[in-house]
Amino acid sequence: MSYETAIAAIDAAHAQDPNKITIAGKEVPYELHYAEKCTSYLDKRSPDASEALRLAIRAQHFRRWEVPRNTYPMTRVGYHTWRTYLKKRQADLVMTILDECYGTSAVNRDEHMAFLNRVGSLIKKEGLKEGDEEAGVLEDVACLVFLDDQFDKYAKLWDEGEKGEGGLDEEKVLGILRKTWAKMTEKGHELALQIPMEGRPKELIQKALAG
Repeated sequence: MSYETAIAAIDAAHAQDPNKITIAGKEVPYELHYAEKCTSYLDKRSPDASEALRLAIRAQHFRRWEVPRNTYPMTRVGYHTWRTYLKKRQADLVMTILDECYGTSAVNRDEHMAFLNRVGSLIKKEGLKEGDEEAGVLEDVACLVFLDDQFDKYAKLWDEGEKGEGGLDEEKVLGILRKTWAKMTEKGHELALQIPMEGRPKELIQKALAG
């Protein structure tokens, strides 16, 4: 029962996101949509995922809207500082919720804390560079959701740049795609190639993968 209670608590927070997206003619909070999309891709990527990984993936952007990107300098260093702060903040907030949801049923406090710390570590993507398999799955899911749900925004920005209205140039967009691809596992690549794409996004993907 604790897992369902924790997911409900995480989703209740997602539902407070003031940013909305229209899905099938209905407005929904963006972070709730994002979380559900992450879980959907996790089911495809690793249907036997552990409870800790499922919770970490469901809470990847936990209350992120409360710390907008523009609250940090709009520089490369500013971006990385923002991302580092977000990961720690998100992990701490989610671990607090999980302590409340699981704490009363915990028989062994040490095991309980180890579980919370594992979820927090995954949210912070610790162990990714060391080959942590679950962290790799989490990264695959984040990249898949980006390609499926957010990449067309970058394609549009490139299109605007071509027309002289600002935005990204082609090389920057291709660079984003190549870096995204490099982060993913072979299983992630297989799923990414199954994402239906048309028009400019498809053209850019093909160009990026061609080198």
